[in-house]
Amino acid sequence: MDSKANNVKSSRSKRVSLDRIDRKLLRLLAEDSDRTYSELSELVFLSPPAVHERVQKLKKNGVIKGTQAVLDGPSLGCSLLSFLHIESDGSVSMDMLNEFSSLADVEEIHSVAGETNIIFKVRTRDSIDLEKLIEKMQLVDGVRKVKCFVVLSSKLERGPQPEIDDLP
Repeated sequence: MDSKANNVKSSRSKRVSLDRIDRKLLRLLAEDSDRTYSELSELVFLSPPAVHERVQKLKKNGVIKGTQAVLDGPSLGCSLLSFLHIESDGSVSMDMLNEFSSLADVEEIHSVAGETNIIFKVRTRDSIDLEKLIEKMQLVDGVRKVKCFVVLSSKLERGPQPEIDDLP
């Protein structure tokens, strides 16, 4: 199956074997992707060419999917972060994903199990824009209910962590 079907990314990837150095490199790059191979080499005690080879392998294997700037919503004028839980008929899911994935306010879309079928992470300028987005979602055939959870403050936002914690 294509990893990008109907503009919706698949979250299924093959598991790649990573050693401690790979995981440390991934953590260092996740903290600051602007680090040079020379800087990384000093931190993992390998030569710059060896670090370059490992990073290229991690990219080739899809462990590193890309490098992007992490933007600050409030600085861009979008300070209202919300999660929208959509309860729908089963047939609406893919259509809804395609319809809303191109909107700038939509940061993430997840198909989930449980009472909710889809969860949207959205960031809007204000409650007026949030209300307009919810109204658009409610107009989609098959949507039964939209539950909105407005974020008051965020304690932690990050991607997956490369290191596996040893649990006691």
